[in-house]
Amino acid sequence: MSAAATERGAEGTLSAFAALRLSRLKLEVRPNPYLGTLGVFLGAGTATLCGRLLSVGLPDIRGGLGLGVDEAAWLPTAFNMTLMFMGPFSVYLGALLGVRRVLLWSCPVFIAASILLPLSPNLAVMTALQVIAGIGCGAFYPLTMTYALRSLPVRYTIFGIGVYSIDILGATNIATPLEAWSMEHLSWRWIFWLTPLLTPLMMFCIYRAIPHPPKRTGARAKISWRGFLYGSLGLSLIYGALDQGERLDWLGSGVIVAMLATGAFLLIAAIVRRWMSPNPMVNIPFLRDRNTLILAASLFSFRFVMLAVAFLIPGFLGAIQGYRPLETGRVVIWVVAPQLIMGYISARLMRRFDGRLIMAAGFATVAVACLLNAQLTSAWAGDNFWRPELVIAVGLSFTFVGMVGMLVQQGVNTGALARPFDILTYSAFIHTTRLFGGEVGTAFMQRLVSVREQFHSNLIGLHAGVGNWLTDERVRMLTAGVSGNSSGMDEAQGRAVALLGGQVKQQAYTLAYLDGFMTIAWLCVGIITLVALLKPMKIFFDSQSPRPPGG
Repeated sequence: MSAAATERGAEGTLSAFAALRLSRLKLEVRPNPYLGTLGVFLGAGTATLCGRLLSVGLPDIRGGLGLGVDEAAWLPTAFNMTLMFMGPFSVYLGALLGVRRVLLWSCPVFIAASILLPLSPNLAVMTALQVIAGIGCGAFYPLTMTYALRSLPVRYTIFGIGVYSIDILGATNIATPLEAWSMEHLSWRWIFWLTPLLTPLMMFCIYRAIPHPPKRTGARAKISWRGFLYGSLGLSLIYGALDQGERLDWLGSGVIVAMLATGAFLLIAAIVRRWMSPNPMVNIPFLRDRNTLILAASLFSFRFVMLAVAFLIPGFLGAIQGYRPLETGRVVIWVVAPQLIMGYISARLMRRFDGRLIMAAGFATVAVACLLNAQLTSAWAGDNFWRPELVIAVGLSFTFVGMVGMLVQQGVNTGALARPFDILTYSAFIHTTRLFGGEVGTAFMQRLVSVREQFHSNLIGLHAGVGNWLTDERVRMLTAGVSGNSSGMDEAQGRAVALLGGQVKQQAYTLAYLDGFMTIAWLCVGIITLVALLKPMKIFFDSQSPRPPGG
């Protein structure tokens, strides 16, 4: 046999061996709903943790790069705007390419952008990389529950929801202590590098457990991406305006007005596009159901309610007690441990009781915790919050599991699980509502604290004016206290007046944060009223069926 023939034979053997290896690898990708659910839940937790780390660690990022407040303010906004953009657009990508392909392509994009972010030569490059990172992990959220609901056995679905609640709530609350630990022991760069550490495990789970989508048969539906693009861009611009509105003075800023106007125009364009050329991948009328709208309002409000832990407590401790992130982290970490237990307990209860009761009990518990926090004074420190935080951890777990469980039941009752485009539409709607709820809540709470602080400061100032004997007595006491370290009586009196002004401001902020807790408590009362209007749904989480009804 000639050398050429021998070489061709060897190449053929190698090709056959490679083909055999490839076929074995393909066979190894067997559907595994548990491993696949772990992968998509890791994605949801990674996206939550990434956004929270960026928000909490922004002052340290500014310090590490030598940036001003206004310069760096757009970094988290760019990331969150991209998450909002990818919410509706992931419906198009998920239906066109399948969950597996979208997630496996988006993971490397997110990893690469996150690794490069701290190495950016300037702010413009860093902002662009934030956008790319947002594109990478923006699809993690909407595709998470889409996959889990269609894959998990129905008797385990509610426990998957319990794990999902621990995943999201835990990632939200652990971000502050994790960022503080990174700054103490590593550097600000790890604010970007921590979350990509979880992504390879997510990719492994998805690769091994989520199969390729089946090949479509029959005529391929005509799919348009323009409506998705218009709608996604419009929502992201409105989201950015809400995020930057308080800093830029809302409608007094041309940037905010331009973003709102452009966003509204793009949304109108998306509606017109939908009306003139209906897209088979989107079923908007499917969302016009009383239970769907009430549950969406509950989710919107839940993101607002979470600010009791994510915004009010850290804000109070930072403004009044001067807590650093590491100290604040030790306070909010108390919420995580009870959620590990209560997530399981609430999931067990959802198998036997109406989800409306679980949701209402959760919101009522959060309201009680906010009323406990509304007793705060300027003397409160971290130790004063641990009892209310234990109560609020129980309330948040019950609320989240009950709410997501009801969302799942609604998907089953409406038959969405049997229609891929409907469940993708449903997931994108819920994801968009969740993001807007968090952003509107944050913007509203920032404005509320600012306005109420000014109100209380003016009100206290009316009773602390010059000539009031209590004010004069207070100034004399403060003057005596600082006179030993002052060059003269004039300087001592000036310092005493400044100290009194600081005390007035401290009390005004305390009352403003108290108003914030009371606002959340009243919001919980309003949502409980809405929950009472939900139509009853069949409890199916105790079913022994291997698949969700209609799935």
